[in-house]
Amino acid sequence: MVSTFHPEHPETVFTYGAPGLKFGVGARHELSHDLAQLEARRVLVVTDPGVAATGGPGEIADSLRAAGIDTVVFDRSRVEPTDASLIEAIDFARAEGPFDAIVAVGGGSSIDTAKAVNLLVTNEGELMDYVNAPVGRARAPRNVLLPLIAVPTTTGTGSESTTICVLDVLSQHVKTGISHPRLRPTLAVVDPELTMSQPAGVTAASGLDILCHALESYTARPFQSYEHKTAEQRVPYCGSNPIADMWSEKALSLMSSAFRTVVRNGDDLAARTEVAMAATFAGLGFGNAGVHIPHANAYPIAGQVRDFRPEGYDVDHAMVPHGMAVSLTAPAAFRFTFEASPDRHVRAAELLAPHAERPDDAAEFLPQVLAAIMRDVGIPAGIGAVGFAEGDIDELVEGTMKQQRLLATAPLEVTEDDLSTILAESIEFW
Repeated sequence: MVSTFHPEHPETVFTYGAPGLKFGVGARHELSHDLAQLEARRVLVVTDPGVAATGGPGEIADSLRAAGIDTVVFDRSRVEPTDASLIEAIDFARAEGPFDAIVAVGGGSSIDTAKAVNLLVTNEGELMDYVNAPVGRARAPRNVLLPLIAVPTTTGTGSESTTICVLDVLSQHVKTGISHPRLRPTLAVVDPELTMSQPAGVTAASGLDILCHALESYTARPFQSYEHKTAEQRVPYCGSNPIADMWSEKALSLMSSAFRTVVRNGDDLAARTEVAMAATFAGLGFGNAGVHIPHANAYPIAGQVRDFRPEGYDVDHAMVPHGMAVSLTAPAAFRFTFEASPDRHVRAAELLAPHAERPDDAAEFLPQVLAAIMRDVGIPAGIGAVGFAEGDIDELVEGTMKQQRLLATAPLEVTEDDLSTILAESIEFW
């Protein structure tokens, strides 16, 4: 990777963190044992209405009660959480507590809701005290959080591995997050059988999140390109590094063979298992290296949506699912970042499409491979297809520029003009 940054005292240390992991078909049936190891006698199960309707969370709650664990269920997590929906969940948990542990069953929305609940039932203050600056006050938790077991039912968000909770702040029309190492789940229980009920549209959007997690962390600014930090200055996202690279490469290889298959045939348990493995690997990578431009752009795209209703999502509000929002500017973003690390961009394209012919302009290789995957799995053809036009670009750029925590991980310095170009190139891909 060609460094575009020249620190006076280059970083020599990178960090790596991960939850405990239990992976495989049937893993969910061991939750009562897992909670017993944590000496949990009273737990809160957090899920959302759509996942609750599948029966999975109810089955899990019943199994915990049968094992003698007092179990309370909150099933009103919002798909794409907002500050209002998180406050509702926090108020419920504060009223129903205390708890010894929390179990999140669902996609990233349920897991992120559980993270916010965990933070605010163990620490004083309000939600916005902990939201990233400049949107919130970026306060760090003083107290240790409860054990959190994350049981993902979608394959993509990686929230079961990360230190991040994502939310829409309604009054500011912006998507942002809370970031702190204590938010990372204690244990991720990844059972591919729980993903079998995902509709094709959800599988496609979540899968693009996997791809972008792996691609963004793989092409992120190298950890050595930062100024050397003291121990107390270190943050979870430390830039691309050898351990995160390994996870990202494996995730891309798995997705190359399984992703299209699982969107076409959701009953293929072998393909579901490979995609669940890819999601886990990508989460273990980006949860340490970080993500950059596509994720930064995704926040205002999701936060400023007007009327778009995605296929496969049973929701009563306009939304652009997170993985879809991330993907909608990814081809143009990787065209922009190509010059920082040509070899990595080419390598990523080869991992995703081993038999694809390389174009004369190598900078187009990864964008072309990504666009082909997006088209094949039914992702909209750009931000224009979800309701945005050239006249919206300035406001989208303003929203992206608020995501400095993410943009700081980009392998090139990113200006407002750069973002305007990326967004303009993303209005229509095909």
